[in-house]
Amino acid sequence: MILKDLAPHPSLSEFVQCYRIVHFDFMKEAEPVGKAYAPRPEVCLHFFLREGELVEFGNEPKKNHKFPVVLVGQQTSVFNRYLLGKDFRTFNIIFHPSALFRLTGVSLFELTDKYLDAELIFSKDILSVLDQLQNAADYDQMVLIADRYLNSLISNPRKEGHRLDTVSRLMMHSSGNVSLDWLANESCLSPKQFKRKFYERTGVNPKSYLRIIRFNRALNMKNAFPDRDWLQIAFDCGYFDYQHLVRDYKDFTGHTPNNFHLIEGRSPERKLGLTSEVYMSRVGLNP
Repeated sequence: MILKDLAPHPSLSEFVQCYRIVHFDFMKEAEPVGKAYAPRPEVCLHFFLREGELVEFGNEPKKNHKFPVVLVGQQTSVFNRYLLGKDFRTFNIIFHPSALFRLTGVSLFELTDKYLDAELIFSKDILSVLDQLQNAADYDQMVLIADRYLNSLISNPRKEGHRLDTVSRLMMHSSGNVSLDWLANESCLSPKQFKRKFYERTGVNPKSYLRIIRFNRALNMKNAFPDRDWLQIAFDCGYFDYQHLVRDYKDFTGHTPNNFHLIEGRSPERKLGLTSEVYMSRVGLNP
């Protein structure tokens, strides 16, 4: 079993946060194992190397979309996803905030909270990449396959880069606490232009994106340090107080912090004891 984030080739540093390899073995489970995916500051390509998953949006019934490669846009609410099959394997590409806009030319607000067949956005070449990943000898070879594919994409981007792209990556390391006026100034844009371009290039407005960054840091910190009390986590992540953190949890998950983490405790990685290294790295600490 593995849940691990790996670095792409340095040539891809402007576009890719990381690759994420997932391999869960649930041969002893009678029912599909599910996970409530809360909003994260990421847009992701999922290559299903074995079977896929059932997906549930809000109060809608679970559905098997049967997409071999899935593109998930920027989330602002919870998706419930249930593993199909007992041997679940995916190779995921996690993009930087505005990278997909540059690579595809698609306005990212069209993909917000969407779970899409990746062929709608990319060419059918993406199925060839899936076939190569499925037949790769090991994880290192998977990384090389992804590097080669992405380098072919960045050689001919649909949109030019902008100072805003660099600023959006800086936001990822801000813990969600930074002035919008400062961000606009650093992007060489007026506040109004900054909001418009940011929305187009990332799928959400900058204030919402900063809230997602801060919320996600709190979620990861609680997962990395289950015994740390919520008030300390609130202060560590830049919230004014505990109630400020509670409001974000309710807005993004529909649950209080304690209730959502009871749900989080039933996730596949929790069941398999794979959380410590992943969540500590996501809050910027070495396990």
